[in-house]
Amino acid sequence: MKPRSQCVCCTMCGGSTPEESLQAFEEHLLCPSCLETENALCEECEERIWQSDDAGCQGRTLCQSCFDHEFTVCIECGALLRTSSAYYYGSDSCDEAYCYDCYSDLPTDDPIQDYYYKPDPIFYGDGPRYFGVELEIDSGGELSANARILSEIANQEANCLYVKHDGSLRNGLELVTHPMSLNHQLHCMPWSEVCQKAVSLGYLSHRTNSCGLHVHVSRMALGETEAQQDSVIARVLYFFEKHWEELLKFSRRTQNQLNQWAARYGYKQSPMEILHYAKKDTCGNRHTCVNLQNDTTVEFRMFRGTLKPNTIFATLQLLNRICDVALFMSDEEITAMAWTTFVSGLAAEQYSELIRYLKERQLYVNEPVEAEVEN
Repeated sequence: MKPRSQCVCCTMCGGSTPEESLQAFEEHLLCPSCLETENALCEECEERIWQSDDAGCQGRTLCQSCFDHEFTVCIECGALLRTSSAYYYGSDSCDEAYCYDCYSDLPTDDPIQDYYYKPDPIFYGDGPRYFGVELEIDSGGELSANARILSEIANQEANCLYVKHDGSLRNGLELVTHPMSLNHQLHCMPWSEVCQKAVSLGYLSHRTNSCGLHVHVSRMALGETEAQQDSVIARVLYFFEKHWEELLKFSRRTQNQLNQWAARYGYKQSPMEILHYAKKDTCGNRHTCVNLQNDTTVEFRMFRGTLKPNTIFATLQLLNRICDVALFMSDEEITAMAWTTFVSGLAAEQYSELIRYLKERQLYVNEPVEAEVEN
């Protein structure tokens, strides 16, 4: 004969409950009803908590520890946000978190946008190959007055450029262009005037250890489908790995600097091997020579910053030529291509700035010329 269950009083409601039905929590023994009404499980760590200690909101239950370490709320609408996806207003504030919609609605008359600022892109020139430039300049101050001066020069004819805060800079600015065709970057974007004014305001770029010249190229320029884009990107990655020494010299960076900000993936026997490795092992790391973490662009990060317009033009022309080679050559052709073949195929009328720069860096078929000073 099965023994009768011993009844014990629930310490919350006082009701008599079979002992085996009670749940111990902290110093309490709770009946099933009180367990349901008074307790809850944190949805993040699955620890049991009192309902009164629920730090979550909007129907999501969170313990205080998980909320403090992983979550915040939008200061405007109260939406629960992971801290990794929140937006923060101002360059130094980490207290006023916003969701994307509320952040996008914030008014600002400060010409220095913060790190998270991403306006709707304005496309200039004929596509689909567009180039977006991010130029870091330092040592002249993160000053609104300077940002406004540079913006006004760049945007005399159209809204071409905006200025951002960049935490990697000591005392400077990041200049970012909207996406433009190569022709528009070379002939319509007033790089010469912008660079000249930046120098006069005391900024440096090449002559710092902090500044980079990053270029985004639209993925749609590399193929209509993801498979076509991957095939071209694989050949781009192979080109960078095979000709790393030449591109290192072109970049004006040191190997140690690239290891920190624009690391290589490592040479493999075929383009697709490098792509597979890059997709598998980057783990969300954007500090690679060719950053593949963006959905709509491929970002080239290995180049040192500069306030010399011809260097900007040469870099854009180099990337345009690499994209052409990757787009129109087969895997076999690009694996067999020597650096001398690559540079000797440049048309002088189309790539004059690039040829000049290659000669300055002694990368053009043994035809060096005297280099101008970089700022």
